[in-house]
Amino acid sequence: CNSSSGPPAMSCKSKVAPSVDFDHSCSDSVEYLTLNFGPFETVHRWRRLPPCDEFVGARRSKHTVVAYRDAIYVFGGDNGKNMLNDLLRFDVKDCSWCRAFTTGTPPAPRYHHSAVVYGSSMFVFGGYTGDIYSNSNLKNKNDLFEYKFATGQWTEWKVEGRLVARSAHGATVYNDKLWIFAGYDGNARLNDMWTISLQDREQAYWEEIEQSGEIPPSCCNFPVAVCQDKMFVFSGQSGAKITNNLFQFEFKGHIWTRIPTEHLLRGSPPPPQRRYGHTMVAFDRHLYVFGGAADNTLPNELHCYDVDSQTWEVIQASTDSENCDVDILQMPSGRLFHAAAVIHDAMYIFGGTVDNNVRSGEMYRFQFSCYPKCTLHEDYGKLWENRQFCDVEFILGEREEKVLGHIAIVTARCKWLRKKILQARDRQKQSDESGSGSQKDSSGRSSRGPPLLEVSIREADAQPFEVLMQFLYTDKIQYPRRGHVQDVLLIMDVYKLALSFKLSRLEQLCVQYIEASVDLQNVLSVCENANKLQLDQLKEHCLNFVVKESHFNQVIMTKEFEHLSTPLIVEIVRRKQQPPPRVYSDLPVDIGTSLVQDMKAYLEGAGHEFCDIILLLDGHPRPAHKAILAARSSYFEAMFRSFMPEDGQVNISIGEMVPSTQAFESMLRYIYYGDVNMPPEDSLYLFAAPYYYGFSNNRLQAYCKQNLEMNVTVENVLQILEAADKTQALDMKKHCLHIIVHQFTKVSKLPNLRSLSQPLLLDIIDSLASHISDKQCTEMSSDI
Repeated sequence: CNSSSGPPAMSCKSKVAPSVDFDHSCSDSVEYLTLNFGPFETVHRWRRLPPCDEFVGARRSKHTVVAYRDAIYVFGGDNGKNMLNDLLRFDVKDCSWCRAFTTGTPPAPRYHHSAVVYGSSMFVFGGYTGDIYSNSNLKNKNDLFEYKFATGQWTEWKVEGRLVARSAHGATVYNDKLWIFAGYDGNARLNDMWTISLQDREQAYWEEIEQSGEIPPSCCNFPVAVCQDKMFVFSGQSGAKITNNLFQFEFKGHIWTRIPTEHLLRGSPPPPQRRYGHTMVAFDRHLYVFGGAADNTLPNELHCYDVDSQTWEVIQASTDSENCDVDILQMPSGRLFHAAAVIHDAMYIFGGTVDNNVRSGEMYRFQFSCYPKCTLHEDYGKLWENRQFCDVEFILGEREEKVLGHIAIVTARCKWLRKKILQARDRQKQSDESGSGSQKDSSGRSSRGPPLLEVSIREADAQPFEVLMQFLYTDKIQYPRRGHVQDVLLIMDVYKLALSFKLSRLEQLCVQYIEASVDLQNVLSVCENANKLQLDQLKEHCLNFVVKESHFNQVIMTKEFEHLSTPLIVEIVRRKQQPPPRVYSDLPVDIGTSLVQDMKAYLEGAGHEFCDIILLLDGHPRPAHKAILAARSSYFEAMFRSFMPEDGQVNISIGEMVPSTQAFESMLRYIYYGDVNMPPEDSLYLFAAPYYYGFSNNRLQAYCKQNLEMNVTVENVLQILEAADKTQALDMKKHCLHIIVHQFTKVSKLPNLRSLSQPLLLDIIDSLASHISDKQCTEMSSDI
């Protein structure tokens, strides 16, 4: 391999990396190097599509939309004067509107109905019908209609059962059944659930589902969405009980769960404010909430909920600068009673009521992100659970209970424990120098590796310390049963440790959990324990809870109050008689540092003194940390488990190719803290890295592809051409040659052109020759 033919930062592999128990060779397979270049959309970008022509009467709200193949179907709603029952079709490929072909008798005009797709049919259920203009014959319905997309045939299903007629309900399809939840029956809001099989019309009947768990309150005008085999309900009109709670329904056990928000740190994005008339769709592992009426406003932020991490965020829309000198946003304005559906990897929103009670006929498209999720927290969490490659043993409390851990993670996250580890390491070094040390593991057996570093912490017991360790590895804690006294007391012990170890982020998590768990049954126990542990903030919260008007009489009548310590009884009585003045602080809340921030600092130098492995890139050493590499890469995990080099040095390559120094640093940033930002030429070197190094998913690969698609410019096209040639990414090389040919006047002036290898210069000449048409050749010949 001639290293002079590639970029200066890249060379041939000088030494083969140690083999492991599975094949990582990328020279035998090139499919994962195929970028499949073609049309692409900027992720998180809104586009305003052609509105429906006015003659169709498309402006409407309280309608439904469904997606079938490459079309959106709009049914029903109201246009401000009349209820509608027309069926409109929008082709997403050519962005054209038309009336859908129909035969048979359609449902009566209606709004606040539901529509779902099953197989090759659309099913419309219920809703509100009548003449709204004359205010006559208005009523809720419980009829069920099927529309066959292939033939345009409307058919009403005659179904047995006593399902209450309703409107503004939720509907979805799961496991060949239509599920109907809650809604409004004309007199009251509901929270019952019904289902019907859609497989056989002759055998179909309505069946009421017996629900359990934390069932949402009776509500209407809310959306439902199915994600990861669960149904989700967010907010809606629930009278005085209206909240911004997100509820999850498990189809198998018919169990409802309220998704807690106690794990959300202050300063992190909160859930959307309570609302009704909004939409929610599911894509991949996310739920997307848009619009609705929120406390007399019409917000137009797009909120995203990650089902895996149980976190909310507000999506920052990308600008559209393709055809404009100035970046513009094509976001829809705030609206309610619109409708949304998903086709492929995009969401389509149509209609709704906008400002001044105006009906909209607009169609908008939002491009989702298809990136696999970041597994950083999960990978480090598995390292904690498996306890592989542990190099430190904490000896805890008076009982000297032992908990294993990893120096790299602990010293990156906690300065207090870092200091303890350094002190223990100094003691161990002195012991080794005096000849009294022994190489034994925690069970006393001989070990060929270095002994576990023993760190004594008398301030902590094992159970709360293990919860704290879980936080260090994952940035969160696995909350125990909410409200149970013993579990709340455990988190109070964790909170005490968080204060001692100066872990601000963990302090917040504990306080939020405890405050959310305090109730009439446990408040006195929590208060007494807070007093004992000198946790003033929690004690203050409990005292305020007790003296609250609606709580006081119930609390003081309990037996627990009789056994409360005298000083606390006196404090409660005095606080009830004379509440202390409220103290407001303008000081910002210290939310601490996150796992990502700490690991970033660790890679950038804070962890240098704890490095225990050397990575060799073309002979140049780069110190690193075994536990971190093993947690994030199955390649390193297998190597360190079975093929650990005796000299502690590992040669770095990606298949038969050694990446540039810049690309290697980009890969380390991804390994340590999940960063995917890099120059586009690095993306070509790292495109095969997820396959070769066995990362948990191909998130890095997906970002590399997008980085290349969006950032190949005239200015960097030659560098990327060189990288594509070296990595055998033939479609990218072809893409670069295409840009060079069409922008050759500009490319010819780049100084890098003269430093290209001869084969690449010949490739450019060959592409230029192929691009010149016969007519141009004739003209050139005549000039000669």
